[in-house]
Amino acid sequence: MTIRFAPGVRLQEDKARGRWIIMAPELMFIPDEIALEVLRLVDGVRDEAAIVAALVEKFNAPEEVIGADVAAMLDDLIARGALRRG
Repeated sequence: MTIRFAPGVRLQEDKARGRWIIMAPELMFIPDEIALEVLRLVDGVRDEAAIVAALVEKFNAPEEVIGADVAAMLDDLIARGALRRG
């Protein structure tokens, strides 16, 4: 299943503060650098496996480690209503 931002949620650069944020209705999340690498791959086309594969290739890291971290982060943001599977 693809991963996408929920309706009304977007990743955007906060140029005034020099950081990226996830804007949602009445919510704002400030991702760390690792989360930002994952969120930049959320395009509504890639599924979780494709996101993990891209990160494994980029960072030359073990798939098991990246996969577990990505799954935990995506599950958390889905539970918070920022992302959706589908």
